[in-house]
Amino acid sequence: MNQLAAQAHAHGHTPAHAVEHHEPAAAEHAHAEGQQHPIKIYFVIWAMLFVFSIGSYLIDYFDLHGPLRWTLIITFMLIKAGLIVAVFMHMAWERLALMYAIILPPVFVLVFVALMLFEADHTLLTRVTFFGAGP
Repeated sequence: MNQLAAQAHAHGHTPAHAVEHHEPAAAEHAHAEGQQHPIKIYFVIWAMLFVFSIGSYLIDYFDLHGPLRWTLIITFMLIKAGLIVAVFMHMAWERLALMYAIILPPVFVLVFVALMLFEADHTLLTRVTFFGAGP
């Protein structure tokens, strides 16, 4: 019996949170030493990171330019960063509240940067319209 259940039993009470739960021995062992993940997942993610890095290198090798180049570079960068955060920093196994606390602030920053970009275009258009193109 755990300590909370023993105290409740000594006082003649058996609250719902004091009821003893029986867990399998493997779950108790994993809980005592922390989470254990198969090493295969780390090797698979490492291989994926290697493939995406080769893709980033091939963008320069094939001398891509313009929006396609930057779209591919940013896509590969975000995929690699997501894999690193999810697996190597163990975010995939965290609670949802912690994920939101870490992931949502950068998303909000990106949204506000996008809003500022639209505002900057509007400001430039207004200045050109009312004050002319300049010297």
